[in-house]
Amino acid sequence: MSTRAPGAAISAVGLRKAFGDHLVLDGIDLTVPQGTIFSLLGPNGAGKTTIVQILSTLLRADGGEIRVGGHDVSADPGAVRATIGVTGQFSAVDELLTGRENLILMGDLHHLPRPESRRLADELLGRFDLLESADKTAASYSGGMTRRLDLAMTLVGSPHIIFLDEPTVGLDPRSRRVVWEIVRGLAADGVTIFLTTQYLEEADALAQRIAVLDHGHLVAEGTPDQLKRLVPGGHIRLTLPDRRTLDIAADLLGGVAQAEDLTLAVPSDGAVKSLRSVLDRLDAAGIEPEGLVVHTPDLDDVFLTLTGQSVPEKESSR
Repeated sequence: MSTRAPGAAISAVGLRKAFGDHLVLDGIDLTVPQGTIFSLLGPNGAGKTTIVQILSTLLRADGGEIRVGGHDVSADPGAVRATIGVTGQFSAVDELLTGRENLILMGDLHHLPRPESRRLADELLGRFDLLESADKTAASYSGGMTRRLDLAMTLVGSPHIIFLDEPTVGLDPRSRRVVWEIVRGLAADGVTIFLTTQYLEEADALAQRIAVLDHGHLVAEGTPDQLKRLVPGGHIRLTLPDRRTLDIAADLLGGVAQAEDLTLAVPSDGAVKSLRSVLDRLDAAGIEPEGLVVHTPDLDDVFLTLTGQSVPEKESSR
């Protein structure tokens, strides 16, 4: 089987990895289209970081066909490294250097001419709103500033694919949303983002596709809405004008009626087709609801249903 999926920035077939007798990844197949944000979720120790390390050439797989940026990870790791950037769980920022010096150092590591490194450092400091602190040591930066500098350093090599391994862990909600906007901007510029996160809200807000990893297997993959429809409990909540209309609607659609607030909860998978069917049946009966709310399970519900565990708190080193 080939991993050469058209338009794929990242593809893997049969990815396997074990540490001693412990099988961490057992035949993972995944494809990440170019220019998209792909998020990988999973319980602690599920292997999310291991996948990132393999895809970014930091760790060798035990089996599988893996291509990143069109290059075979095993046969041509240098070409893979030339096209990717990695922001890990722990910052790569040198706290003894200033923000500007950190960026210039990254330029040196990429063998850029020093004038180009300085120009690029200024550009990135402005883009990431760090100009005012450019010449302060990174040790004085807040957590959000440090993470922004870390992301800026990742961009020095102009990567086409960026791996973000829990990029907002430990940040306050405001700083987290600043990072979200940066990530959205990168994707809008055509950069492919491979994101692991412990925040389900983050995956829901950013990713076009999400995969759930559990016990070495991908147990589900799809858009956020597709994953939510895998979990029972979705419904359409209708508000009716009076008790008589409520009773008629309940006889027509089924569901659970609440006489106190004149509402009817009709089971639904949240799809547009299901909503249209309910509204058509009400219209045919001459009933016009006063209010309508579509409720679908959130990713917390999906995660719990698929893995049997609550939302992960902190990813292990594997």
